[in-house]
Amino acid sequence: MELRDYLRILRMRWISVAVTTAVVILAALAYSLTTTPVYQASTRLFVSTSASADINDAYQGTLYSQERVLSYTQLLTGSSLAKRTIDRLHLDMSPDELAANVTAEAAPNTVLINVHVNDTNPARAADIANGLSDEFAAFVKELETPTSGGNPTSRVVVEQRAEAPSGPILPATTRNVALGAILGLLLGIGGALLRDRLDNTVKDRSTVEDLGETGLVGTIPFDKNRQKSAAIRFADESSPSAESFRSLRTNLQFLDVDNPPRAIVITSSMPAEGKSTTAINLALALAEGGHKVLLLEGDLRRPIATKYLNVVGTVGLSNVLAHQASLDDVIQGTSSSLQVLAAGPIPPNPSELLGSETARSTIEKLRQMFDFVIIDAPPVLPVTDAAILASAADGALVIARHGKTKRDQFERAVDNLRAVNARVLGAIITMSPSRRGDAYYGYSYAYTKAPRRAKHDK
Repeated sequence: MELRDYLRILRMRWISVAVTTAVVILAALAYSLTTTPVYQASTRLFVSTSASADINDAYQGTLYSQERVLSYTQLLTGSSLAKRTIDRLHLDMSPDELAANVTAEAAPNTVLINVHVNDTNPARAADIANGLSDEFAAFVKELETPTSGGNPTSRVVVEQRAEAPSGPILPATTRNVALGAILGLLLGIGGALLRDRLDNTVKDRSTVEDLGETGLVGTIPFDKNRQKSAAIRFADESSPSAESFRSLRTNLQFLDVDNPPRAIVITSSMPAEGKSTTAINLALALAEGGHKVLLLEGDLRRPIATKYLNVVGTVGLSNVLAHQASLDDVIQGTSSSLQVLAAGPIPPNPSELLGSETARSTIEKLRQMFDFVIIDAPPVLPVTDAAILASAADGALVIARHGKTKRDQFERAVDNLRAVNARVLGAIITMSPSRRGDAYYGYSYAYTKAPRRAKHDK
């Protein structure tokens, strides 16, 4: 992926990145607030050898002291000195517990040792540091005194005594929060990139072109107003969704300038992807543009378009196909210039009716009567109705719902249409994230899924 692809992913998922960062920061802050404060008191020890007037001897003594310093740092953190300190201060802890809270470090190329003691009580930390240092000075005197008597070869002086610290060294709240912010940001970005990698839904033009080998005709943003009313009032509305349908109307004119499609099937791979809402508003947009348009409710199983347009749905296409009524008897007008042919009574054999010669001749008659016939068809994968209608019409527009339609579903839907020699005019992505919110369209089918057809050779 290129840099702009990463930026696009972060722009789309900035909320999850921000939430992850905030959660980690809060966790770091909670850890800091619930951690028992730890204080550190420090002393500094000076190590020397027996005094000598000779310069060479004094230099050798200094080197000897530096070598001793490294050994002394080990003794300072040992359990023997810890037990002596506990006995001296009457502490209620074990030697191992005290030794675990003592650290000693030798300053490079010096005879100085810095001793640090950690404790939850600042005053006790200072008392332990001073008591341990005093005990160590006595301990070294015992170790360095020859068994035959005489002066010790080395001695330790407490050069700087400890004072009660004014503030704790732990928890380091500022550092923890800063690290939490960095870690949270990295986790958020990593999670966003991982989710994008694992996401197998249709979201952009490149996916449509790669999977369906067809173009993206339009993108419809999510519009929460469609929850209340699926039909857009184009005469007095200039919302982003209305403008997107106007753009879609314009794009239809460039699909094939020599043989422009007039009878167009609107379908999708699965239910709840916005096909009926798209069919309704595309028909209304075409009617607004001065065209003579018919919306044909080709879903003879679960028709819903008539409900959105407030027209009678009890008579319609199924009556015409059963030779019970003529087209003039069942075509209805709406408040706009759009005309509607409802599905009519739900028949027991929708696929047989739609695949009949009567259905083909009916679509041909409607093509002659209107500038555009927009056919709201069922989804392709659950049933074969849409493929049948698309083979009789001038072509089909396949709907893909942004972030929900699976890539394999979209690819199979296009393959199924082409397998019956239907013309795939292009794809439309609905409910794009430029208008976030809950879905405004949805219904379910309970049919046996049609088997996948072999991919049609082009």
